[in-house]
Amino acid sequence: MRISLLAALGATAAALLAPPAGAVPVAARPAPGSITTLPLVPSPPGTDARRGTPAGPRSADPSGAGETREIQARRTGSFALVGVSWDDPRVTLAGSVEVRTRSAATGEWSGWYRLAADSEDGPDPAEHSSRGATAPFWVGPSDAIAVRATAEDGPLPAGLRAELVDPGTDPGRAAATRPGAPARRAAHGAPRPGIVTRSGWGADESLRQAGFVYTGNARTVFVHHTDTANGYTCADSPKLIRAMYQYHVKTNGWRDIGYNFLVDKCGTVYEGRAGGVDQPVLGAHTLGFNANSSGVAAIGTYTDASVPQDQLDGIAKIAAWKLGLTDVDARGTTNLVSASDSSRYPKGQSVGFNTISGHRDAFVTDCPGDELYTRLPGIRSTAAHLQGR
Repeated sequence: MRISLLAALGATAAALLAPPAGAVPVAARPAPGSITTLPLVPSPPGTDARRGTPAGPRSADPSGAGETREIQARRTGSFALVGVSWDDPRVTLAGSVEVRTRSAATGEWSGWYRLAADSEDGPDPAEHSSRGATAPFWVGPSDAIAVRATAEDGPLPAGLRAELVDPGTDPGRAAATRPGAPARRAAHGAPRPGIVTRSGWGADESLRQAGFVYTGNARTVFVHHTDTANGYTCADSPKLIRAMYQYHVKTNGWRDIGYNFLVDKCGTVYEGRAGGVDQPVLGAHTLGFNANSSGVAAIGTYTDASVPQDQLDGIAKIAAWKLGLTDVDARGTTNLVSASDSSRYPKGQSVGFNTISGHRDAFVTDCPGDELYTRLPGIRSTAAHLQGR
């Protein structure tokens, strides 16, 4: 019997999307604003989750002779951000984790994207992580996924699972904060930029832990990138932040989103961790140096992509204002004391930092990416100008 090429292709696509034997079924319509988890299972002999798909950005062929686990291509409920987590947060995943997703709008599969195998942001010991996890990655509205994790040597961490985050629906137009009651302005305070509040981006306040934790005044602003895709639209920023918030709380086990502020590529500034934008809220962004600092994250990945000028300006504005609240010079230096041996410096060591520094200055990481890191001197100059210096 003769079979047409079109029929053969259709049969191949159907087989590719069939759930692997023994996998946990996924609800067709998970509740909006939820996380669906899927376990990674040992790869069946002779199969490969990467089969039939061209390599994409951030992709690399699996390497090493260690254990491999996967989720073969399958349909899921709706999601827009993905990460992979494992049981023990003290265990590092030494190897590669790659995902590909299918667009809910077009039905087309993405290329393979390599996730950062260990989340580079983190809380100090007082706020522990409940699971180990990769950095989350924004993929946009999607309805199918494939995952492959390969250890460099030996076994992978126990309890590997994909975390599929549905950011839910927008609360309406995101509004900037109102100035509120006038406060005494420091000698070199900067104008307060417009800041989209947590209610503006649709934070579900029932997710986070109740109450707030404060430290001394912010003497340093640590600049990060979120290590997520750059192809988002600025209208998607609230969705992306909601998804990241869910991942940080539900997957990582943190009390709230890790960053104090986020800035999208259009330069819009968003309130991150709750507790008051003008207050010294303890974040979970720079392990060892979260106290007496503030974390500002550029939404995107700036390893080799150029940083939009609007985003650079937004970072400078929020850094100038935050530091200026207590008259800290945006071009100055300060000392912070390490709270963790897992940072770049031993616990208890006093370390000198620029008052606007990159994450890599405090932790062994590429964050905030070479392209953004090289722009920090310009950010300092712009921020100092806004402070009237």
